[in-house]
Amino acid sequence: MKIAIIQGSTQVDKNETLYKLVKKVTKDQGHEVYNFGVFKDETETYSYTEIALLVSLLLSSGVVDFVVTGCSSGQGMNMACNSLPNVLCGFVQNPQDAFLFGRINDGNAVSLSLGLGYGWLGELNLEYTLEKLFDGEFGIGYPTEVAERKVRETKIVKTYNHLGKRTFLELIEKLDDSIIEKVFKKTDVIDFIVENTKNNEIRQYVMEVSGNGE
Repeated sequence: MKIAIIQGSTQVDKNETLYKLVKKVTKDQGHEVYNFGVFKDETETYSYTEIALLVSLLLSSGVVDFVVTGCSSGQGMNMACNSLPNVLCGFVQNPQDAFLFGRINDGNAVSLSLGLGYGWLGELNLEYTLEKLFDGEFGIGYPTEVAERKVRETKIVKTYNHLGKRTFLELIEKLDDSIIEKVFKKTDVIDFIVENTKNNEIRQYVMEVSGNGE
């Protein structure tokens, strides 16, 4: 699985910790982890709504399979992500949330509370939460005696999610140019998509907007 790390600028001080912990808890599982910040040395700042659009672009382009993200409370990022194409995001606050989301809900992103309630032992709770998130196969259902029903219900949720949303390219055509211009300043994400996506329509769009096709 290819896992992306990206969070809003308000929690830039948590980025390195988040990246380090995801690498630590997945080191024996063969996952690839990519860190897209937001980094401390970036001149631009990014709100949770802008990062959520980048999460959708990363997943819609197929360059990653899963995104670990967050904001101060985790709620805003979760809502924004779930409003966008090809994202099924869980709001995860503790190891129990994380374990159940992975086993039952089988989404492709999680939003973490990186400010609210972080406090004393916040890093330890974050580590345990990420550890339980990636503890075993996704989407197998839980508990065992009702696993089949849980898997069936999750498939229905994914159908709702797919049918109820526009495609990424349909969505972005409706957005204000100022939003698109800001998001496309995140050149590490944009360049990674151009270099790695197999979705030719998205690649062409990204190249045109970013100027990579010139």
